[in-house]
Amino acid sequence: MTAKPPIFATLGCRLNAYETEAMKALAQQAGVEGAVVVNTCAVTAEAVRKARQEIRRLRRENPDARLIVTGCAAQTEPETFAGMAEVDAVIGNAEKMAPATWAGLIGETERVRVDDIMSVTETAGHLIDGFGTRSRAYVQVQNGCDHRCTFCIIPYGRGNSRSVPAGVVVEQIRRLVGSGYNEVVLTGVDLTSWGADLPGEPRLGDLVMRILKLVPDLARLRISSIDSIEADDNLMQAIATEPRLMPHLHLSLQHGDNLILKRMKRRHSREDAIAFTEEARRLRPDMTFGADIIAGFPTETEAHFENSLKLVEECGLTWLHVFPYSPRQGTPAARMPQVHGRAIRERAGRLRAAGEARVIRHLDQQIGKRHPVLMESPRMGRTAQFAEVVFASDQPEGQIVEALISGRDVAQLRAES
Repeated sequence: MTAKPPIFATLGCRLNAYETEAMKALAQQAGVEGAVVVNTCAVTAEAVRKARQEIRRLRRENPDARLIVTGCAAQTEPETFAGMAEVDAVIGNAEKMAPATWAGLIGETERVRVDDIMSVTETAGHLIDGFGTRSRAYVQVQNGCDHRCTFCIIPYGRGNSRSVPAGVVVEQIRRLVGSGYNEVVLTGVDLTSWGADLPGEPRLGDLVMRILKLVPDLARLRISSIDSIEADDNLMQAIATEPRLMPHLHLSLQHGDNLILKRMKRRHSREDAIAFTEEARRLRPDMTFGADIIAGFPTETEAHFENSLKLVEECGLTWLHVFPYSPRQGTPAARMPQVHGRAIRERAGRLRAAGEARVIRHLDQQIGKRHPVLMESPRMGRTAQFAEVVFASDQPEGQIVEALISGRDVAQLRAES
């Protein structure tokens, strides 16, 4: 009988997807067969609800399989998943990246294997050589977070911040470039904290400069999401002087009102955010910004919300990720006075509309310009600023092609190659 490979389901962030790829390799090496593995997210109560829903669906579709739950929700709420009749085993976030865990799954009877994530001092970013499409690879360089924002459960799922050493990262990127990748994205939970736990306490900018110097054949380097208040001098220098560092930064802003930022325990003010975007754009005039913004945080008034809405224009934000606030059990914000759900949804809708208007404005400004476009599929690629470009004829997938932007279709650019 042919061996049945495990089924993996991934919920949540890009890092979870990255780690699923590592787990697939570990399970294959250990000879795990016929299991169902759910890699969960804990960022909101809704994410946990969706995880439970997915577990029930997969159990119905695979009644005889061994069902294993892991990920952030399994780490923060092991008892929730251990109490589900559909679940056979619960594995923590550190355990899921250990080869011994997967080797031990064969004949394993222990139902819950979730240890103290705060005791973990290393990250397993070297386990796989990137993850992504044929054109773009994601490289995990950091995991965990030392900050304690009042709305966030993630440090309790991921543990404290730990970094992959620069030499390991550089060697991994060299291999990826040698395999034909033209773009690499550095990813982590709190990327700008990279290096604080390494000898000499290097900063993210040091890593970026080292990669660009030591991997000269890398065409494009991106950094996924940063805390702008932690941007160091070398990172700003790289923005100013390194054309291979892509002019697109996703910022963890969360709100535009100083009182709400203080209640969130964020470390920046709205003035800091505006100053950073102005300086980055001065150094790199073609820079575009994405941002995470929460609508309806506890105690948020209409006036507080208006400051978030204004921030979209004041920072020149283009690609918004808008999160309607939902209380997360175990966080301080869940105990604060809550905003009515209808107001949260309405405010989130207004933020999204503001973001969509900014996207259209950015795209309209590109018409008539030439852009190098990295092809993600035969007829779709992205500019350096991460805008989607569609082509009328097939292009070489994974390659960078020069394109004249001829028009716009809703939220995509049209190109002539």
